[in-house]
Amino acid sequence: MSNISNIVIFSLSGFSATANYKITLFSLTLLCYCLIVVVNVSLILIIIFDQNLHEPMYVFICSLCINGLYGSIGFYPKFVFDLLSKIQVISYEGCLLQVFVIYSNALIDSSILVLMAYDRYVAICRPLEYHSVMSVRRIAVLIGLSWLVPLCCVVIGITLTSTLKLCGSKIDKLYCENWSIVKLACGSTRANDIFGLIIIAFYCTHFLLIVCSYVQLVKFALKSREGKRKFTQTCVPHLFCLLNVTVSLLFDVMYSRYGSASLPQSVKNFMAIQFLIIPPILNPIIYGLILTKIRNKIIYLCVMTGQRFKLRVKV
Repeated sequence: MSNISNIVIFSLSGFSATANYKITLFSLTLLCYCLIVVVNVSLILIIIFDQNLHEPMYVFICSLCINGLYGSIGFYPKFVFDLLSKIQVISYEGCLLQVFVIYSNALIDSSILVLMAYDRYVAICRPLEYHSVMSVRRIAVLIGLSWLVPLCCVVIGITLTSTLKLCGSKIDKLYCENWSIVKLACGSTRANDIFGLIIIAFYCTHFLLIVCSYVQLVKFALKSREGKRKFTQTCVPHLFCLLNVTVSLLFDVMYSRYGSASLPQSVKNFMAIQFLIIPPILNPIIYGLILTKIRNKIIYLCVMTGQRFKLRVKV
């Protein structure tokens, strides 16, 4: 038991830069969280209750939205509570739990985006095989793996972190982050470093697979007008979301490991939380606005709601 940390509470020093505008941040954060819940839940319910949207692409979008809600739960409630607290601390167990939720959320996002790229590749480049390749059983297996593999990876990473003896309890962020905990270790962190690099390399291959899929998609789209139409309608929103998630995650990973200590704390805070704010809001909005079936369904529901409201007012 000598290698087990005796740290029971971590302090989150990132809140030092928020002292003068806590109420403003609290209001914006609460608004942001409500927006995330509304747009993601709305898209999930639309996909579930509309039989016309029970297709692989929309099932993957639904999974992406569920993951957005899951990741938000790991950050926003604690963040809102800390904004109103005089001291910002978190228990050792709570910290590891937050690491688990936030990291698994990020990795699941990456996995789902790979599945969506593969789905578009089969739909556009191999349309005659689409229904046999993207069967209900295969979709269920793929979605299960897109959640299970990241969860297992994060469990292994947290297990390695939990064995470290820590010589400090100050985390220079607004939330718990694995690399920040590892940097507090007294002894060697070689196992954590190696495993972290393996995970980064593994998920970089995800990005390469997406790039390869889209190279093939672009080649096919340029051959015909129908190919261009399909690519524009279904692949452009996916590219926006891919860029959104990839840039946000890469920004955070590179800053966490190689960021400059000379940056203002407010800039550090923005860098740390932007991947928890931007993708969960923009992803459902992008799909809702660009994908024709979802957009038409949203317009229909809005029109019906408006008509019912007018009838009630008249009554």
